[in-house]
Amino acid sequence: MTTALTTSGLTKRYGSLVAVDGLDLHVRTGEVYGFLGPNGAGKTTTLRMLLGLVRPTAGSLSILGDNGRAWPSPALGRVGALIEGPAFYPYLSGQENLRALARRARVSRERVTEILELVDLDQRAKDRYATYSLGMKQRLGLAAALLKRPELLVLDEPTNGLDPVGMADMRRTIRRLAEDGCTVLLSSHLLTEVRLICDRVGIIHRGRLVSERPIGELGGAGRLSVRADPLERAQDKLGRLVGPGAVRRSDADLHLSVDAGMAPAINRALVAEGIAVSELRWHQPDLEEVFLELTEGNGAVQGNAAPEGNGNVGGNGHVS
Repeated sequence: MTTALTTSGLTKRYGSLVAVDGLDLHVRTGEVYGFLGPNGAGKTTTLRMLLGLVRPTAGSLSILGDNGRAWPSPALGRVGALIEGPAFYPYLSGQENLRALARRARVSRERVTEILELVDLDQRAKDRYATYSLGMKQRLGLAAALLKRPELLVLDEPTNGLDPVGMADMRRTIRRLAEDGCTVLLSSHLLTEVRLICDRVGIIHRGRLVSERPIGELGGAGRLSVRADPLERAQDKLGRLVGPGAVRRSDADLHLSVDAGMAPAINRALVAEGIAVSELRWHQPDLEEVFLELTEGNGAVQGNAAPEGNGNVGGNGHVS
């Protein structure tokens, strides 16, 4: 597949502080790519470098097929972005704000109407921006990013602060954009959100990429938990059945590293030995458990990761 965005060794230092450390990203054309990490991991700093707002200390990046030699990228005219919170004139309506931006971008009024419908703001388009809810403000920010029909859309925490309805609306809009051929790079610290919306995910921890893979491969290895009596005989039987290394005892349960499909055979084998089975329970690790597993042992970086609010950067001065 072709790539819409790649970085190689992308690094940003502020003195001895390392905000982003040798980052290698590969965002494929047409996918929704989740850039996942806790607050302060380096996500926003990375996006600012991609968009020409912060100059990298080292490394390179290539956007939409440019040669990767120039910074900022000459392809930024084909990129839309919503970084942190959107800012509009509070005394103008949503429609008037978009029309003002459209005039500068030489975009037609028809496109403004089309975009307002896309983000479900057409019914409130003539209301003043100051009256908008947080979710509506986020959707207007997304509308502004979409005015020029970008090939790549960069979103920084687009559901941050939204209620469940607003989050669902934003997810639907992003998936609709991807279905129409727009590549989306979406940063988030919300594990559940990434699983619901993204095709692939890159996990960043203290400025370093610790994993990049399809979202379906982040499930981790599951385990089968067995509660049986007597527990010692059950442990001995299962050790002979699946191997002692695949059986771990924890309090009143046995935990087996086996496929979920083995549960019926394990139940039959224990019952045949006169062992009473009171519970068989399959556990599939959630994304949060996988994230913690991937980031354990990856905390050491050159210098220290820059905390939010430090460093000399543009905008509001956050390094995140």
